[in-house]
Amino acid sequence: MQSPPYVLLLLGDKTGSCHIFDPADGYRLIKNCGHYKEAQIWLLEDEYEPLEGILAGTEIHGSIS
Repeated sequence: MQSPPYVLLLLGDKTGSCHIFDPADGYRLIKNCGHYKEAQIWLLEDEYEPLEGILAGTEIHGSIS
């Protein structure tokens, strides 16, 4: 895993669609997916890994407002 990790944000909506955002780039939308499994596969193909636990703001790439 990259240190500090590069974090992307995955959010789901009421319809089941998922959206992937980049917090380090002003929460720019990276990818829309029809469902969670599609988002999970896309992230794994790009070699992102799920993060467990809590990160301090200083550990995350980019700034946190």
